[in-house]
Amino acid sequence: MDFDRSLLGAAAPLIIAHYRRCGRMLPWRDSPTPYHVWVSEIMLQQTRIEAVIPYYYRFLAALPTVADLAAVEEEDLLKLWQGLGYYSRARNLKKAAQIIMNEFGGELPADAALLRKLPGVGDYTAGAIASIAYGKPEPAVDGNVLRVAMRLTGCEADVLQPQTKKAVTDALRAVYPVGADAGALTQGIMELGETVCLPNGAPLCPGCPLAPLCVANQTGRAEQLPNRSAKKARRIENRTVFYLCCGEAVALNKRPPKGLLADLWELPNVPGTLTEAQVRARYPDAFAVEPLPEAKHIFTHVEWHMTGWRVTLPALPPAFTPANAAEIRERYAVPNAFRAYLTNAE
Repeated sequence: MDFDRSLLGAAAPLIIAHYRRCGRMLPWRDSPTPYHVWVSEIMLQQTRIEAVIPYYYRFLAALPTVADLAAVEEEDLLKLWQGLGYYSRARNLKKAAQIIMNEFGGELPADAALLRKLPGVGDYTAGAIASIAYGKPEPAVDGNVLRVAMRLTGCEADVLQPQTKKAVTDALRAVYPVGADAGALTQGIMELGETVCLPNGAPLCPGCPLAPLCVANQTGRAEQLPNRSAKKARRIENRTVFYLCCGEAVALNKRPPKGLLADLWELPNVPGTLTEAQVRARYPDAFAVEPLPEAKHIFTHVEWHMTGWRVTLPALPPAFTPANAAEIRERYAVPNAFRAYLTNAE
C-alpha cells in the first residue's frame, strides 16, 4: 500500500500534545490499570462512550478484580452486562479472567502476543492494554485510527480490507514511543477520530492539530476519504413477540446456548407476523388478546421487525419461566431487543 509513513512519525508528537491538552476526562483514564483498561476497551467495542460510563462504574463496583470476574456466576455477569449488547463480550471476559488467574497469577500479561491469545482480545484490544497500561510501543488500530491515517496521508486504500489495517498498524508500530507517551498516543489518535476527524464526510479540520500536515486537508479530499467498500445489507426478519401474563407473572424463555442472544432470557416469540386470530388459536384459553406497539431492533447482521401481543392467561404455559417485574429487573438478563415490550412489566 502506497502512503507516506513519515507523516505518521511527524504526527505522533502533535497527537500526544493535543491529547494532553484537550483529552476528555473519562473514568478509565483516572486509573489506567491493566484490568480497568481491558474492561473499558471491551465495553467500548461498538458502544458509545456515554452509554458505557454507567456500566463501567457498576461493573467494577460488583467485580473490582480479575479474581472476582473469574469467579462470578454467569447469570450475574450477564445481568451486569444487560443493555450493552453483544453478550459474547461478557462471556469472553470471564473466560479470559479464568485463564489470567490460572496461567498469569491474576495479572494481565504485558506482552501483546500473549494478550491476543485471551478470549475476546484481538489486535486492537491487545494494543490498547499493552500501550495504555504498560507503556509498550503497540498501536491499537480501529476505525477511528484508520480514518485519521487515511486522511493524514491521503491514502486511497479501502479501509475495510485487512491488508490496509495491517499496513497502518505496521507503520504506526515503527514510530511508536514507549512509556507514558505510548498510552497518550493510543488514546490521543482514537480521540482525534472520535471528536475532530469525524466520519461520514464531516471532519472538523480547522480545529485539528494535524491540519498543517494532512494531505486530505491540503488537497480538499477530507470529506471523500477514507474509501470503503459497500457493506452487505442486513437481513430483515419479521417476528411476533408474546407478552404472556397471569396476574403479576410474565412468561420468560431461555434462548439456546448457541447463536444470536445465546443463553439469554427473552419474551416468547416466533418467526413471522401473526394476526389476532392466529394468536387466539395458539392460546385458546386466553382471557384477553391485545395488540402491543410494533418495534424494531438492529443487530449487526440482522434486523428484527416485531409485532407484539399481550396475552392474559389463566395460567402460564409450563414450558416457560414465570417472573414478576422485580425479578426481571434484578435477576434475569433480558436483551434490549425486548425492551419495548418489557415496559408492560415495570
